[in-house]
Amino acid sequence: MRPADIDRITVQEAVDRYIEMVRAKADTGVFAPGTAEVYSRDVATFAALAGPDLVLDDLTGHDLDTVLLRFARKPDGRRRDADPGAGRQSATSQARFRRSVSAFFQYAVPAGWVQLNPVHAATVVPKVRGGLRAERRALTHEQATGLLGAAQRLAVAGSPGPGRRDQRTELRDALIVVLLAATGPRVSELTGANVEDFYVNAGERYWRIFGKGGHSRDVPLPRQVAAILDGYLAEGRGLLDRGGLEPKALLLSWRGKRLARGDVQGVIDRVLARVDPERRRGVTPHGLRHTTATHLLAAATDMDAVRRVLGHTDLTTLGRYRDELPGELEAAMRAHPLLRAEEGRSSADGRRSGRP
Repeated sequence: MRPADIDRITVQEAVDRYIEMVRAKADTGVFAPGTAEVYSRDVATFAALAGPDLVLDDLTGHDLDTVLLRFARKPDGRRRDADPGAGRQSATSQARFRRSVSAFFQYAVPAGWVQLNPVHAATVVPKVRGGLRAERRALTHEQATGLLGAAQRLAVAGSPGPGRRDQRTELRDALIVVLLAATGPRVSELTGANVEDFYVNAGERYWRIFGKGGHSRDVPLPRQVAAILDGYLAEGRGLLDRGGLEPKALLLSWRGKRLARGDVQGVIDRVLARVDPERRRGVTPHGLRHTTATHLLAAATDMDAVRRVLGHTDLTTLGRYRDELPGELEAAMRAHPLLRAEEGRSSADGRRSGRP
């Protein structure tokens, strides 16, 4: 028999209560805002796929399998150029969605919404643990400079462009791309940035980035990035302000609200459309974080400095962000430090002996 204390609420009601709990934990610092957003979005999707009016306790492992398969076949709408006919989520997204649903039911059992956790009876799992990893996430030097060049040209163009003046986002879009590509922040760190987080010290522009676990880091901005930031603060942000709806937020939507994480990919895609096709390659915000790490390390930047720019606590984490660059192995061997020293001595000996 079903225990008398089981609360036979609908899927939608349970999800609404769960989301309220998750947001409360985000407000008190238990969850990072980005984590709370992912959980909330995933369980809302779960309710839509499972059937919002069904009783949560009536769901079985078979029902969970059906939901997971429906999600797997659901088109990924984050990319503007996504092919609706492709109709499949990546293995990474499937694994994340399953973790979110599992966390939801782990909460539902002690809350008295279900008698048994149906996730334990589900059989559908992504084929690859942690999701499929693309062979390359970082842009090559040509691709990265092409994207940065397009962003810089967009910043120079400034406000001119089609559409209403108060809806123009050229300076903002340029700033987003150069900040992502030059300093490699997490997308949540970018959209969560406030105007007051940028300051000047001894003539140098800095960004105080508030990252995971309440940690912050101060990252100096390259001169070109600082110039675009100043232009946006002087002209671009004012076009988007709607009577101080978001007085602190650095990045605003054309409606005057703080820019959402999901909007950043669309910004990147718009700037990519301005890149020469021969140097253009699609990239995500996280791919630009890989790009920053890869090119700083390839330029022999101190590993600890790169770690601090990205906001990692452990140097070993950098290995996940370091992609191989075409030709870098050959270049490294041509510039071998031991052989350079030997060549220098040989040249000096030749000059002393009079040999050419």
